Formats: sequence, structure tokens, C-alpha cells
Amino acid sequence: MEIRAGFDAAHRDEVARLFWAAFRGKLGRIMWPDRKALGFIAEVIQPGFAISAAERGQLLGVAGFKTPEGGFLAGGFAEMARHYGWFGAAWRGPLLELFERQMVPGQLLMDGIFVAERARGRGVGTALIGAIIAEAARRGCGEVRLDVIEGNERARALYERCGFVARGEMRAGVLAPLLGFRRATTMVAGVEPSSSSGPFGPSSQLR
Repeated sequence: MEIRAGFDAAHRDEVARLFWAAFRGKLGRIMWPDRKALGFIAEVIQPGFAISAAERGQLLGVAGFKTPEGGFLAGGFAEMARHYGWFGAAWRGPLLELFERQMVPGQLLMDGIFVAERARGRGVGTALIGAIIAEAARRGCGEVRLDVIEGNERARALYERCGFVARGEMRAGVLAPLLGFRRATTMVAGVEPSSSSGPFGPSSQLR
């Protein structure tokens, strides 16, 4: 298994499909129908803000991140209008902004992680989180932050094994039926200063 910065251009559509499979329950009420959502996601995902895992040319998983310079999903009104039309973009855009999270100086924000079903149970998620933490260290960040919604206990257990601890909670309130969750927990992991010149620590090859 190889962990690398970005993702292969040939995998763009697959990255979009994996992202949508992972987050359809959270975003489906806003970004339906599937065909338009997949087209929009495939257009706006940014490999410069992603780390991927692959093996023998097959994509295993991706973790996205966000910094003050940009993020994994970087679409705006114009891109949304190309897929949903002007009216569709006009009401979807403001609702999607509800999912935007403020950047905090000294933090790298993990902006989604997803693993192909065929690769689950092989340590791909752990490897990607380790690479995200190494990326944060490379950028001089002291922490990595993420949010996990209620009910996603499998993801939360993974984050806790990787050193994340809860540091607050966000409640959706009256928007819960639309957003698909009632509350989300903010989790943070400390980052040790980087001591390696490589992008992901001593070795980017995981076997």
C-alpha cells in the first residue's frame, strides 16, 4: 500500500463516488440527485488538498484537508450552477455553507476521509490519518481537527485510536432534519514537530 500526496487524475471520478458513498447520508438532502452530485463533486475536488492510498493502481481511500489557502472541496456558485442550474445553486449554496467550519490558527482541518469497501479492515484509514497528521507537522501546525456526527461510532473509535480527543459539540437544532444529524463532536489530536524531510514521516510506503 502506498500513501501519496494528491490522487491520480485517472481516479478523479472514483474519488467522487467514494466521497458521495461516504457522505450521501449527510449531504443527500441538499445535493440530490446522485447524478448531479457526482458531477459537481468530480469537478471541484482538489488533489492539492488530499492524501490517497493506492495499491497496484487501485484506489483504496482518500483523506481531504483544509487550510487557510484552500480545501478538498472548493466549488463555488458558478460550478454548482453548471450542474444544478442557477435556481438550484441559489438555494443549495447557502445550505452547504452551513457545513463550513472556521479555520483556527495552528490547526489543520481534516475535511473528510473515506475508504473503498473492498479495502476496509486493512488499516487504510489509520494510515491516511497518520499521513494527515504528518502533513500538519510539515506545515507547522500543532493540531489536527475534525468533526464526527452522532451515530458514526466506528469512525469515532478510529479517531480515538489515532489520538483524537473530544473538544466540544455542535448541535444542529431545528436544521437537524435537513442536515441529517442532531449533533457533531469536534475532536482534536496534537501534532509533534516534524523531524523528517519526507511528506509522511520516515517512509511513505506502507506494507
